[in-house]
Amino acid sequence: MFRPLELFIGLRYTRARRRNHFISFISLSSVLGIMLGVVALITVLSVMNGFHKEIRERILGMASHASISAFDGHLEDWREAMRLSEGHPRVIGQAPFIEAQTMLINGRQVTGAMLRGIDPLQEGRVSDVGGHMKAGSLEALEAGRYEIVLGRELAYALGVSVGDKVTVVSPQVRITPVGTMPRLKRFTVSGLFEVGMGEYDRGVALVHIADAAKLMSMGESVSGVRLKLDDLYLAPRVSRELAAELPGLYRVSDWTHQHRNFFSALQTEKRMMGLILFLIIAVAAFNIVSTLVMVVTDKQSDIAILRTLGASPRSIMGVFIVQGATLGVIGTLFGVLGGVLLSLNLERIVAGIEKWLGINFLDPSIYYISSLPSDLRWDDVLFIGASALAITLLATLYPAWRASRTQPAEALRYE
Repeated sequence: MFRPLELFIGLRYTRARRRNHFISFISLSSVLGIMLGVVALITVLSVMNGFHKEIRERILGMASHASISAFDGHLEDWREAMRLSEGHPRVIGQAPFIEAQTMLINGRQVTGAMLRGIDPLQEGRVSDVGGHMKAGSLEALEAGRYEIVLGRELAYALGVSVGDKVTVVSPQVRITPVGTMPRLKRFTVSGLFEVGMGEYDRGVALVHIADAAKLMSMGESVSGVRLKLDDLYLAPRVSRELAAELPGLYRVSDWTHQHRNFFSALQTEKRMMGLILFLIIAVAAFNIVSTLVMVVTDKQSDIAILRTLGASPRSIMGVFIVQGATLGVIGTLFGVLGGVLLSLNLERIVAGIEKWLGINFLDPSIYYISSLPSDLRWDDVLFIGASALAITLLATLYPAWRASRTQPAEALRYE
């Protein structure tokens, strides 16, 4: 569509010093608007990606990538399930577990918690809770000693620390001469962990799987087998493959099912924030429309002369598309460059500002993180850059079409 003539004239109009300084100001504001919009969009999405990554890693530090369980909650042939799932090339770690809702009691302090029985020797294969221990260690849990590891906030709510006793009340009941009584057992607090997610720090307690089996009357069965995959994003596909390969009645689930609503909310938030920030680019595109409309009005005589020299309406349209697209390309390129540089250095920049002002934007005691995370994704950068170029190109069509409709006789009547 564009020949050297259209490119030459369009670029000449773009870099020429205009008589109308107001048009030059609007052109500059259009470029700056597109640049700032692209910078803001890339930076904000990178920060949101960073927060989502932090949250996902902390959730999956306690939750499993995938799990195999029985429909009645008692998986008896769990060793066979582990053996069969181990043959899948994507499975890199396995560990059995027992899980049940319980009540923890210390004096007058009573709170609910998820009691999880684990094998200390195998738990490190599927979770990184061992790396978040604030006191004690998971390996110190031994069968028959009835020791318990609490989340730090849970321990604070109960008013206990390492060495104190807590009573665990199970939903299982037992028949006694005086009637039906809940099953309960005194445990000694042997460790504290903090993963940075209130759901786990406030609501999860860990014990040895053998002690949990006795308390829950599980016998030789377990609640299920937790799996760790080499790529957590393939969890839905791996779950389907395992469900098809495992014989008998098994329930195979993955982290996308267990936290579907939460991660869907995060994804929706990211989309809406991106849409809102795209409005900045749209406003800048409207400035390009205003700029080109005024340029077309200012260049009526030039357009008429070009038409009389043989330029076609299509050529005139191409001239102003080149001019408007040039503004969009300049703004987008500088915006992408600025957004990428800002996103890659955001943590250092924020740390420098915090040191200069003497304040912390993110209080670790509230947000569990001390620095602003940033996760730059090149697919986001490419999408934002392409979208900005598309918006600015669309913005040039109407003014360019209007210029192509200029009648030479009407434009030169009063010249």
